Amino acid sequence: CSSDLRHLLDADPCRFAAALVDIERRLTDKIEELIARRDTLHRLATGDRVLLPDRACALLERMPGIGFTADDVSLAREGMVLVRALVPEGFDDYLAQIEHGLDDPRYVALLLRCWRAREWEPDDPRLDVLATAMADYLVTDPSLLAIPTGLQARGDGATRYELLSRHGEEQAPASARLTALIEARLRSARVGITDELTGADR
Repeated sequence: CSSDLRHLLDADPCRFAAALVDIERRLTDKIEELIARRDTLHRLATGDRVLLPDRACALLERMPGIGFTADDVSLAREGMVLVRALVPEGFDDYLAQIEHGLDDPRYVALLLRCWRAREWEPDDPRLDVLATAMADYLVTDPSLLAIPTGLQARGDGATRYELLSRHGEEQAPASARLTALIEARLRSARVGITDELTGADR
């Protein structure tokens, strides 16, 4: 921004005023981004380390650097706590699944699109396209479905899967529809998720 200011020295008053507004807006955006990152780090340094192991916290700390927002990180943290509570025997596998996924730029891009889709309307036709893309990816890499696959062996697997897969959807109807669309495509492909686990009537 200092270079921008130097270029304004010879500007007329109108251009000068408009440019200052633009510089202030960009500074404000940057400040808000830094505050969000700082708040995320504070949460990780306090409560998260009580509820989650260092390996999980390292993944959360990594997420902002590859495009995830502070809200995304918060939702991921809640999901990790939920998985640890509901599927403690599979938690290490779940963390390995996240590590594997975050190492693949294609999967990260799809995941970011899924999380941005929370803001769409539930009848948005883009959800069908996105569900197909994500399901196609998961068919090629079913290791990312370790948790639902493992839950199929449990007597209460369907109940636990319902809690996990619907996490965060109460305020995002589009996410609920996207999840159902992905599940339907995976069931059709007979990969990872059975009718008994998700409910054939969805």
